[in-house]
Amino acid sequence: MKRILLVEDEVSIAELQKDYLELNSFSVDIEHSGESGLQCALKENYDLIILDIMLPGISGFEICQKIRAVKNIPILFVSAKKEDIDKIRGLGLGADDYITKPFSPSELVARVKAHITRYERLAGGDVTSTIHVHGMSIDKVARKVHINNEYVLFTTKEFDLLVFFVMHPNQVLSKEQLFERVWGADSAGDVSTVTVHIRKIREKIERDAAHPKYLETVWGAGYRFNI
Repeated sequence: MKRILLVEDEVSIAELQKDYLELNSFSVDIEHSGESGLQCALKENYDLIILDIMLPGISGFEICQKIRAVKNIPILFVSAKKEDIDKIRGLGLGADDYITKPFSPSELVARVKAHITRYERLAGGDVTSTIHVHGMSIDKVARKVHINNEYVLFTTKEFDLLVFFVMHPNQVLSKEQLFERVWGADSAGDVSTVTVHIRKIREKIERDAAHPKYLETVWGAGYRFNI
């Protein structure tokens, strides 16, 4: 049974989400404060974490950042904050999705299933080898990246996007194509998240992220990974 950590300070909302997830055969732990949520996330092993942003103690943004420093599992933000800047910040910190309240519990369940399935498929399904390119060693099974023999942490979607680029070298890929193939056609997110993740990837693989050599922008068309 897949384990979900739900960090939500509104008890009624948390219980409703838990009920729907448990009806779909997930095991759900609830934490109502930022501090307890972070401790639980770091101590226990979960298949996915659902975070509210506005929490007592520390915010969901801070929790996400601290989790991403040590773990690479799907993280979903659920928040009443609808501004694009909050979505961009959340995704930039390494979250895999951002759902704005109000939403239907069935939508949450669908997103949770999609992210866990995609993560498991890329973690141990059809990927079986290590790619060596531009000083990078990309282990698609262990989902680890070493750059010049130094381990560099990539978030779930950063890793997925990097692997997709490497597996499709020298091809111009639009944001829409990348979003559909990496996030999934059923995802209700925004294609602007592609731009955020590409910026993060460049900061990790390029010597000069402002003038990328490998992950290039093709103006008016999309992006290309040069080999």
